[in-house]
Amino acid sequence: MLAVWNPPASKILQQLLEQNPSSTFARYGLAMEYVKSGDLGEAVATFEAVTQSDPNYSAAYFHGGQALEKLGKIAEARDFYRRGIAVTRDPHA
Repeated sequence: MLAVWNPPASKILQQLLEQNPSSTFARYGLAMEYVKSGDLGEAVATFEAVTQSDPNYSAAYFHGGQALEKLGKIAEARDFYRRGIAVTRDPHA
């Protein structure tokens, strides 16, 4: 039986971004991979990049805020959440 090489998801997402740097989906996925690996600082930076390229990507604000909370940066997390609420214009958010 041949061994099958399974590259980590983060590597695949980075390759996708090299091919298409404007892919919000790949950048968001990469940010989530950073969260899973515990690299919260890089996750926050990547979620921020998502919000810069697509200000309406509400999940990036939510997960970016959560990552900031885990880093103990409560005021920054609150700001991240508020920015997300402002762009979604959802009165229930």
